[in-house]
Amino acid sequence: MSQAPSLPGKRPLRPRTPAPPRARRAVASGTFGSALEWFDFAVYGAMSATIFPTLFFHSLDPAMGLLASFSTFGVGFFARPLGGIVFGHLGDRIGRRKVLLATFLAMGISSLIIGLLPPYSAIGLAAPLLLVVMRFVQGFALGGEATGAQLMTMEHAPTDRRAFYGALMAMGSPISQVAANAMLALLSALLSEEAFLSWGWRIPFLFSILLVAVGIYIRIKVEETPVFKEKTRELATQATTPAAVLRGHGRTIARLILAFSPIVVTFYIVTVFGISYLTQHGFSTTDTFTIIMISNILSVIAIWWGGRLADVYGRRRILLIGSAGTLAAAVVFFPVVNTGSYPAALAMVAFALVAAQFGNAGQGALFAEAFPTHMRYTGSALALTGANLIFAAPAPFLASWLTGLTGGSTVSITIFWVAVTTAAIINMLLMDDGKTLEGGRHTFGRYAPAPETAPAEVHPESRSTA
Repeated sequence: MSQAPSLPGKRPLRPRTPAPPRARRAVASGTFGSALEWFDFAVYGAMSATIFPTLFFHSLDPAMGLLASFSTFGVGFFARPLGGIVFGHLGDRIGRRKVLLATFLAMGISSLIIGLLPPYSAIGLAAPLLLVVMRFVQGFALGGEATGAQLMTMEHAPTDRRAFYGALMAMGSPISQVAANAMLALLSALLSEEAFLSWGWRIPFLFSILLVAVGIYIRIKVEETPVFKEKTRELATQATTPAAVLRGHGRTIARLILAFSPIVVTFYIVTVFGISYLTQHGFSTTDTFTIIMISNILSVIAIWWGGRLADVYGRRRILLIGSAGTLAAAVVFFPVVNTGSYPAALAMVAFALVAAQFGNAGQGALFAEAFPTHMRYTGSALALTGANLIFAAPAPFLASWLTGLTGGSTVSITIFWVAVTTAAIINMLLMDDGKTLEGGRHTFGRYAPAPETAPAEVHPESRSTA
């Protein structure tokens, strides 16, 4: 393959390795499947801020009903580490492909059941209890899905495009937010409030049965990853348990959890608590859903470019830049939204989500490359689900509770947001990018290494990390 042209006096730009057909099939399967799974999760998040307090917790006053609804939202995050442990262990032992089929089926069935649930007024306490159980199943499945889709794609990807391929999996979340909020905005615009509250809210959940059928068909066509196949004999002789992963890589997991915290805190404060906050401060439900939808469309573009740049400049650096953006968003988010200006609110929400998703583009490769193959699924899942359990799950609940405690003031939320992000940035400044999936040395930079340069040396225009 011919190398790309270079400027006079410069080394040639790194050539891009062509993607084989199996890699293209894997990225198509992972992106589409991840988007479908996150669609159900996104719909639940939006409903927990708007519809569920009335349908399933109407015996409580509005403020407590919202807190109770956000609590059920958090149940999914508490289930995710357990799903990450179970499916991560299975994925490291029997392969990524089989596990991803199981997670997809579990997510689809649980979402379908939520769409069929009678309200509290029909079956009493059984309604919120069943809602909690199904939410748990959703989170359990997503705990294995989110990491598995990334690994399946990156382990199929060309070595110089792994961060980008992993970032494509991260697109599942904002794409699902776009699809979910577009559908909800359309339904709320076309239906009366009574009709939407009665049956309209069920449509996105019932739609899951079609998503399951399409998603399973796509994933059956994907092969097991070559990286996993090459390590099959080695895996048979090495004991891999969650406890062993924690013993050997516990410090790494803790640092990755903290590093990812600005992304998840920002995302869930803005897209879950933010929906409730906007509707309570002068914005209609349709306007709010539209703001979230447009912002997520822009954040998809941010993930695309973040993934591209993470393969050139390093995974950690992209996550660090995105986190710095979320720090700025944390300081000014509520003052800007409180102006009541639709353009200002749209710009603020868009900036916060674009910054978060740009940083998110570096997460997949950074997490995967921190662990050897026989511990990769488990270790990555523990780090990703741990970040969501510790930081994402409490964020909407904590924001709602702090607002009520302080009489509507958002200063305490801002302090929490800024403190978490600052600690994460300091943590990342002390970290390095890991090794390649094969255990080799990373060399980042725009230009190909000079032929006369020894492998251990670092060219000033590139950055290498062990």
